[in-house]
Amino acid sequence: MKSVKLLDGVYWVGVKDWSRRIFDSLIPLPEGTSYNAYLVFGNEKSALIDTVNPGFERELEEKMNEVVPLEGIDYVVMNHAEPDHAGAIPHIMERNKKALLITTEKGKELAKAYYNVPDERIMVVKEGDEVDLGGKTLRFIEAPWLHWPETMFTYLVEDKVLFPCDFFGAHTAHGLYDDEVPSIIEYAQRYFGEIMMPFAGMAKRAMEKLKGLEIKMIAPSHGPIYRNPERILKAYESWVKGETKEEVLVAYVSMWGSNRELAKELADLLVARGIDVKVHDLVSADIGELAKDLVDSRGIVLAAPTVLGSAHPLAVYAAYLVKALRPPAKYAVLIGSHGWHGRSIDAILEILKGASFELLGTIDVHARPKEEDYKALHSLADLLAKKVRGE
Repeated sequence: MKSVKLLDGVYWVGVKDWSRRIFDSLIPLPEGTSYNAYLVFGNEKSALIDTVNPGFERELEEKMNEVVPLEGIDYVVMNHAEPDHAGAIPHIMERNKKALLITTEKGKELAKAYYNVPDERIMVVKEGDEVDLGGKTLRFIEAPWLHWPETMFTYLVEDKVLFPCDFFGAHTAHGLYDDEVPSIIEYAQRYFGEIMMPFAGMAKRAMEKLKGLEIKMIAPSHGPIYRNPERILKAYESWVKGETKEEVLVAYVSMWGSNRELAKELADLLVARGIDVKVHDLVSADIGELAKDLVDSRGIVLAAPTVLGSAHPLAVYAAYLVKALRPPAKYAVLIGSHGWHGRSIDAILEILKGASFELLGTIDVHARPKEEDYKALHSLADLLAKKVRGE
């Protein structure tokens, strides 16, 4: 793929990574991802905004050289120091001896630690600082913990383009623009759940800062470019506020069928009561899909057997993720089963200690579910459905 002109003086020079299937050794990438980088030219100077993942330095250089010799740029803007966006900085700055790296004070520390950039080649900026390229002005907006402490956004004043790095991102290699990807909001929601949801408070502050800007294009560092930014801005307004739907996420693992029976029975009961339900078998679950569904879910159900005096390891993993991702869910139900000692619920409760949702009840089954277990399940379904509906 060649470089692409987005606007006069603004080019996409990023990389499509079609074959990557895992991110952070954790997040599945069923459709790959992209590492977006951008060139901005004024009448006097030029800037590269973000770079690419290690291993793609040559491809980035080739795309840049289609527009201007790499040696000719004046600035490299590091919105975020993570290697998938900043990994090509050593390559760029080795071949261009004059360019200055623009970043925040925290970014300076990380640029030195990760990429050995010397002090004299770093230009530190803070909230509201600007760099004039000659008819094109870059303004910098501090956005800490979205999702590292050094993160900032770059705003191209004259063209009203926002370069927010990971914010508004999506893991997919498909499409260059949002209107070319029909499921873009689903990809973005999945990404928000995986990456931004734990930092929803900081994300809300960032959205407040953006309200003062006119934004005609959003150019993130993963996924399509939004030339129709209204939809993603509206979605993020809801997500950062923790607005949920009448929806329950049910995640279960079952060794001999008891937890599967109860989880599916509860799901059916909730559907019959008008609640939308997302069911995940943790043996085969896509963690990215689970994270996406956590964004909207008002209730969470975890079901797991006891294994060697604790909860099944997949349920332990899921409970840890639920707590770490800090979803906006308000209510929880736990289901367990055991042969001789019931320990799974206690183990999950210990992991979830300090989480913000209300535990509505638990059911722990000895061997196979019995009539009294199903009666208890019906009662919990009634309670959970009423809570989710706000009754």
